[in-house]
Amino acid sequence: MPELLINSLLLIDMLDIGSRIAELRKAANWSQEELAKKIGSSRVMIGNYERNSNTPSIDILLKLAQVFDVSVDFLVGQGKAAKFNKETLARIEDMDLLDKQTREILFNVIDTYIQNYKTKKAFGK
Repeated sequence: MPELLINSLLLIDMLDIGSRIAELRKAANWSQEELAKKIGSSRVMIGNYERNSNTPSIDILLKLAQVFDVSVDFLVGQGKAAKFNKETLARIEDMDLLDKQTREILFNVIDTYIQNYKTKKAFGK
């Protein structure tokens, strides 16, 4: 694969990382300075990550994943589990341990709640 194409693909991934960092930081109600202190970085670097001016190192990605309680996959937007936070993933893993009958009952309950939510949302309730 040509180097230019690889760099372009990395740039696309970087864009998702910056927006995810900003989104997670704002959801935690932290300033860039507060996040920087939590991961041992600087406010300037957090700003650079969020603007995609700089790509976090693997070490920084691991620290970010830890403080936000998400997976690295989630931060970089890769893999099947990228859209799930750790709490959701833990529940999915736990459900997978259940026997088939219990899992089917649980899925029926979940499906009922999801359908109820979608119906309410569709009618603006």
